Amino acid sequence: MSGPLLEMQGVVKEFPGVRALDGVDLDVVAGEVHCLLGQNGAGKSTLIKVLAGAHQPDAGRVVWQGEPITLSAPTAATHLGIATIYQELDLVDGLSVAENIYLGHEQARLGFTQRGQMRTAARELLGRLGHADIPVTSEVGSLSAAGKQVVSMARALSHDARLIVMDEPSAVLAHNEVANLFRVIRDLTAEGVAVVYISHRMEEIREIGDRVTVLKEGRTVAAGLSARTTPTAELVALMTGRDVEYAFPPRPARADPDERPVLLEVDGIGRPDEFHDVSFTVRAGEIVGLAGLVGSGRSEILETIYGARRPVSGHIRLAGSALRPGSVSAAVRAGIGLAPEERKSQALFLWDSIARNVSMSSLRRFARAGFVDARAELTAATDAVRRLDLRPTDVTRAVRTLSGGNQQKAVLARWLLTDCRLLLLDEPTRGVDVGARAELYALIRELADSGVAVLLVSSEVPEVLGMADRVLVIREGRAVREADARDIDESQVLDLVMEGSSV
Repeated sequence: MSGPLLEMQGVVKEFPGVRALDGVDLDVVAGEVHCLLGQNGAGKSTLIKVLAGAHQPDAGRVVWQGEPITLSAPTAATHLGIATIYQELDLVDGLSVAENIYLGHEQARLGFTQRGQMRTAARELLGRLGHADIPVTSEVGSLSAAGKQVVSMARALSHDARLIVMDEPSAVLAHNEVANLFRVIRDLTAEGVAVVYISHRMEEIREIGDRVTVLKEGRTVAAGLSARTTPTAELVALMTGRDVEYAFPPRPARADPDERPVLLEVDGIGRPDEFHDVSFTVRAGEIVGLAGLVGSGRSEILETIYGARRPVSGHIRLAGSALRPGSVSAAVRAGIGLAPEERKSQALFLWDSIARNVSMSSLRRFARAGFVDARAELTAATDAVRRLDLRPTDVTRAVRTLSGGNQQKAVLARWLLTDCRLLLLDEPTRGVDVGARAELYALIRELADSGVAVLLVSSEVPEVLGMADRVLVIREGRAVREADARDIDESQVLDLVMEGSSV
């Protein structure tokens, strides 16, 4: 085929009060990995929903194999061979692998589903992706995040997809799983399948991408750039409109430990099949990072400190006082806040206002004779979001309208209102663009400098090392090394977390 497989020309999409796309151009050729970059709010999600048939453009046109098309519904995109794998996978956990792959287009004869035929076809698709080991009769809910990604790709191939859009596909994957994802993508492009790849991780763009299109404020600001040779500083400047330093905020000078009191004491806590005999401390004003592979027990440790899980052994103390095991309310009253890994499903009420999301853990402060003082609530929430430079500052807006970085700021603002003493951060910059990352890093360091103790989990080792004062390495549920962040490097951490693993 000569010419692009897909062309999107001058695409415009408006929502009430918002022009999400303001003349976007994109062209994709068969067999390439085309990376789509832009800050949160740049229009990437809206663009791929137009391509998926979920939104209809108000202006512009979409050209497929040289012919203008109308994507009036998701089924129209699927029929053409355009498949979208969203960051939040749309699989049904209670159905089998084969049933998920053929969901909506089950193979049938005379009105009866041909389950055996579907299973055979599903095995062939999984084998094509190099994952014939995934049992097609297993429930999808029993699979790992990486396994679910493969099932989503197999579903796309079941529609004879010629273009697959992948939205942050590595966000929930461990290091070795990302490498396997890239192998699958290379196999697909070798067969002529085109991939539109969305990621905030520059190292992934370099490794898997061919060309790059950059969006900013709903417009295409650069197209056809080389993914491998375009300088990172140039890409960042295009996305943000300014130069953004990748440097983390400066750490304070090494302090005498006795100058800062121990705030959190974790002594020998454990939970069966999750983590075992974990002990460490966090001092006021200190950032301690937990480094480890996905599934090593890092998130479970944070949730246990927060009271969302109950330890079967050990003790947790805050400022010398024992915390009631398995009680979130007791943890919050003691001054502990959690920004969880999945903020949209675990921390935010997306359809509620920014103000209510910020104030929900402090509503007692605004209660008057059994009723919430709405004016006091709005004033306090507005003050909190302004402290964190959350944009926009209109706290009556639904929190779902915010970018990923500003949604994370809303979660942090919630804990500012509670006078939080210990802040637990689980993947604080997941799905956040580079500009917002720099802002979040500065904010976290500012909170620590004000005396808040911070316990941080991240799958990105450079982030742990760049932000933390001390690092605790977790492998298979056990703490295997504790070190000053200045005294350990990325290769040492990776060696520790992967030692004895199957990768």
